[in-house]
Amino acid sequence: MANRSIDFFDRQFRRQIAAGDHALNPFEQAALPFVRGRVLELGCGLGNLAIAAARNGAQVVAVDASLPAVVRIADVSRAGDLGMSVVFCDVSAYRLAGEYDTIVAIGLLMFMAREPALGLLSEITHHVAPGGCAVVNVLVEGTTYLEMFDPGAWCLFGRDELERHFAGWKIELARHENFPAPGGTLKAFSTVIARKPGGA
Repeated sequence: MANRSIDFFDRQFRRQIAAGDHALNPFEQAALPFVRGRVLELGCGLGNLAIAAARNGAQVVAVDASLPAVVRIADVSRAGDLGMSVVFCDVSAYRLAGEYDTIVAIGLLMFMAREPALGLLSEITHHVAPGGCAVVNVLVEGTTYLEMFDPGAWCLFGRDELERHFAGWKIELARHENFPAPGGTLKAFSTVIARKPGGA
């Protein structure tokens, strides 16, 4: 079944691959210092952050539903002997297992209906190892650029909703940013990097 969000990003990723555009976006740049150890990146896109983490010595599992993206990541991993595990899968169907030192979900959860998005956020919190980090970035209320959403599955989070989900964790970073988007619209983001209690 066609999914407007996956189609949207397939087109975008093909353009970026053709242009050799593999720079980390601002959210990935902010996340990279915290991405270490056993890493799971859900909705990894072109894998720029996952690849950078693997080059820094992390053991990375990268999951995305875009075939051009996962093929590019697998090719880079093989060429650089990075040992990445690359999974071609709709993240809504991916089942988390085990613990990770870092779980990343940048620009992902808003592409699900609200209930599955909150369910996955809860799964992320459960599968981060004690002392590990969750890196989560979502679009929030106030966003008016909606072209990339599939009509059947999307949600905008409340402005401070992510912070509330990590109550009791150490908030390493909490950031709200607005970016202009096509047609005079706006993308409003919330980014949280939170460290789970415990660990050595």
